[in-house]
Amino acid sequence: MKPATLAEARRWGIDQLAATSPSAAIDTDCLLAAATDLDPVQLRAWPETPLDAAAWQRFRRSMARRRAGEPVAYLLGRRAFMDFELTITPAVLIPRPETEHLVEAALEQPTDRVLELGTGSGCIAIALARAWPDTRIDAVDRSRGALAVARGNADALGITSIRFLAGDWYGPVTTDRYGLIVSNPPYIADHEPEPDRDDARFEPRGALRAGADGLEALDTIIAAAPRHLRPGGRIWLEHGHRQAPAIRDRLAAQGFSGIESRFDLAGHERVTGGVLEHPA
Repeated sequence: MKPATLAEARRWGIDQLAATSPSAAIDTDCLLAAATDLDPVQLRAWPETPLDAAAWQRFRRSMARRRAGEPVAYLLGRRAFMDFELTITPAVLIPRPETEHLVEAALEQPTDRVLELGTGSGCIAIALARAWPDTRIDAVDRSRGALAVARGNADALGITSIRFLAGDWYGPVTTDRYGLIVSNPPYIADHEPEPDRDDARFEPRGALRAGADGLEALDTIIAAAPRHLRPGGRIWLEHGHRQAPAIRDRLAAQGFSGIESRFDLAGHERVTGGVLEHPA
């Protein structure tokens, strides 16, 4: 039976998700807002607004997909990151708050050339480009589907300073040197269960898993970084919450100094970086 008002539809939605989602109210508000072309504030301000049949059908379909576990970001096709919004599809990871800490660390030291490895939705490169409009940024990804999403996001935001390149890690930039390398690569070990749970079940596996110890991609990035940085160049990497000691050791072995790790809001070491005074 179709709810008569927005308030009734909202109560129905929360009841539908209560058993499976810890964010049932937020998810319901987002999906109901999208189905009715309103925003969540309007839903709360006008709870007795009648719900038309077409909006009800859209809401029911999206709620069924959410009950099956599909992420809200994929259902809506968008996600907020920092102070802007991105188009999101199943070709890319859903940007998370932890990655905002990576951007914040990178922004502490301005530079004129940046390399981002594994750009995905383009969230990191775009955030840096918005803060540093005169900086040239190369953003690499091996997934052409991801690059299409990233280019679309940059175009929608009027960003023209990013060069999107298809390839595996440093493959497309073999002779270039940068003032900053930044990456949020895959860092989940093949045996770890996280990609088979919750929203991650719907995200691209190649952007999540990284070998037996979860360090395969990070090892590749760190080992070749000295050949792609200028003197005084920096690297900042996002990683798993138990991987910081290993990342610090690997950076030190490659000649990095000033190595430090930053904490996420949960108190985990999530981002590590350093400076390379004497590149290879």
